[in-house]
Amino acid sequence: MNSFTSQQSHNTIDIGGMLVSSIDFPGKISLVIFTAGCMLRCPYCSNEGIINGGNPRAIREIFREIDDSLDFIDSIVLTGGEPLIQKEEVLKIIKYCKNLHLEIKLDTNGYYPEKLEELMGLVDYVALDIKAPFNKYKGITGQNIGVNVRKSMEICLKFPETTFECRTTYVPGLMVPEDVVDIAKNITCDVYTIQQFKNKTVLDEKLKETPSPSRKQLIEIANSIKPYQRKIKIKTSEFGDEIIKSG
Repeated sequence: MNSFTSQQSHNTIDIGGMLVSSIDFPGKISLVIFTAGCMLRCPYCSNEGIINGGNPRAIREIFREIDDSLDFIDSIVLTGGEPLIQKEEVLKIIKYCKNLHLEIKLDTNGYYPEKLEELMGLVDYVALDIKAPFNKYKGITGQNIGVNVRKSMEICLKFPETTFECRTTYVPGLMVPEDVVDIAKNITCDVYTIQQFKNKTVLDEKLKETPSPSRKQLIEIANSIKPYQRKIKIKTSEFGDEIIKSG
């Protein structure tokens, strides 16, 4: 499934693309690096084109692109796929960026808590996907990794200097609002984001018939979890990130 990582040198990294973004790292302009490969098969995955691999790039070429972007960026986002599949290569990029005084955000699905712990002292922001209630992971991701994800959360909480976001993509049909309430009761983080499912690009073609939840629906769900989370955001294609005020 991820054999490409064992066949490549640590001097290369398999990626699906790079872009400059003003929305992937809150309050920052970032160079986003999409690392390729993922062990999960979430049916609503919007990056399904890089699940099984991407294009091998020399690490030095990535460094050069970072250097060329320095006039425009103040941060790097490492996303995927799952970046921690290629932990050694990602670590090289993180260390290079730290020497340039760039802030680092890591997106992860929580599959590799031990690898995550190795990097925590070097990153400024972690976004952990909580794809389902911990006891319902297999039904959505195909793998029973709720224990891994919970452990990843607990590791992040050991590093209070690192901003820690949990986020859930709400997919009608795969989830019900009560699932989000269940998640909210069982996680601790600096901010919990409920993301709008988008049906344009998905791994499971059947989900193209599933309508995206409305902003109103997400606000209703967000309001229902106020007793359990101190800071809540929703993210929609229409309005981007919106903080849901408590009280």
